[in-house]
Amino acid sequence: ADPAVRAAILGEEDLPIDPNKLFDGMFMLAQNAANRLYHIGEPPDYEPTYERTVAAIAEQRGLDPLAAMYDLMLEANAGAMLMYPMFNYSDGNHDAIREMLTHPAGILGLSDGGAHCSMICDASYPTFLLTHWARDRHRGEKLPLEYVIRKQSHDTAQLYGMSDRGVISVGKKADVNVIDLDALTLHAPKMVHDLPAGGKRLVQGASGYDATIVSGVVTRRHGADTGARPGRLVRGTR
Repeated sequence: ADPAVRAAILGEEDLPIDPNKLFDGMFMLAQNAANRLYHIGEPPDYEPTYERTVAAIAEQRGLDPLAAMYDLMLEANAGAMLMYPMFNYSDGNHDAIREMLTHPAGILGLSDGGAHCSMICDASYPTFLLTHWARDRHRGEKLPLEYVIRKQSHDTAQLYGMSDRGVISVGKKADVNVIDLDALTLHAPKMVHDLPAGGKRLVQGASGYDATIVSGVVTRRHGADTGARPGRLVRGTR
């Protein structure tokens, strides 16, 4: 945030890209995408308009796009992040995503598996489906709350052959979330360094979950861990 340091960093010349180094030119991805990098804010806006791009903000402030990008990331005690939607946002909205979510063959899930845990936080998508798609979306059609819940619970369980869960019924596994939907909030992602050797990953918290129940035992109450561990690893069979 020191003006002299800011000026020195922004004034540096880029080194030539070394073709022998993997991903050496990745910095160009950000530098050339000011019109697709979004300031998402807190709570995050994941369906932003063009006015929230770095390019638009730079124009409003009379700054070079890289200077605007630098200043935006200084927000929140230098913890602010920008969003770069690489796919499914070419039209600047979520209409294509909604079409996929409502397709009969569609299932709600992600397969990244933590491979890009310093760039993406996939763990937040169940909350996002409830807040954005069932409650808050204003730039297009929402999805019915009961549809989103069924897709996340019953349909996913059936896909993976877990017929003992996914519905609230006598004899089924008592896994339940008790949610204050009006208060449910997905917070901005944050970087933490808690992996082996100080490795970093993005985490994203949420509030509004009154209780999380696993096999009939409360494991979280108002966002706090109760210490109960009734769950177990589930292995598939071939």
